Amino acid sequence: MPREVKSREEFLKIAEYARECRVKRLRDVVKLKLRTRRYLYTYKTTPEEAEDLLKHVKCEIVEV
Repeated sequence: MPREVKSREEFLKIAEYARECRVKRLRDVVKLKLRTRRYLYTYKTTPEEAEDLLKHVKCEIVEV
């Protein structure tokens, strides 16, 4: 089961050791999915905040 992340800080912390970040863009929300060795973490955000977060993510970014 995927785990939902509720805060921006927690998302950035997990992003440090994630293998990839999948980006799913919907109308008014963007889902960012971090794949780690054990879990898939999801974070729902606005398109503006998602662009800012993706600048800080070091792992591979995949648009879905």
